Amino acid sequence: MNIEISQVANLPSRFGEFHVKAFKEGEKEHLVIYAKNLAQDPIVRVHSECLTGDALGSLKCDCRDQLEFALELINKEGGMVIYLRQEGRNIGLLNKINAYALQDKGFNTIEANHQLGFASDERTYEVVNFILDYFNIKKIKLLTNNPNKVNAITGVEIIERMPIITQTNEFNEDYLGTKRDEMGHLL
Repeated sequence: MNIEISQVANLPSRFGEFHVKAFKEGEKEHLVIYAKNLAQDPIVRVHSECLTGDALGSLKCDCRDQLEFALELINKEGGMVIYLRQEGRNIGLLNKINAYALQDKGFNTIEANHQLGFASDERTYEVVNFILDYFNIKKIKLLTNNPNKVNAITGVEIIERMPIITQTNEFNEDYLGTKRDEMGHLL
């Protein structure tokens, strides 16, 4: 795996003071945000980019709530967020907006992806294994509801899967139900 790695920089934020490092994999530039007091067996959140949720505060998903929960927790407990550039379950921003338009017409998130010719989830996690190895991390507490992430992360021992439960709202109730009922998320 050919990965270009940045220097370490400080990242003071409203969630705490972190270190940040970028990992460039081809055209994708992933980010690792980690506590200055990184624990030996850290809490790790693998978070896929969601511009509409993370930056714009969309209520159609729970992405921003999950990211903020993770940042607060890792600041306190000495963990890391691995922020993957896999917008829209890795179908890209343009296709994600097209999927949103299909959802506006009554399709659920999986059906919308299928209508556009994509699998339910196109994300991959090989770079996560590379990043954890780079940091010489052997054991983690994985902060996720997604069983696919548990199965995709190899090379480290997942000593605990920690749930990340957020509040539902009228705009994301069906989305979260689809994740739970059709994708097996542990909500």
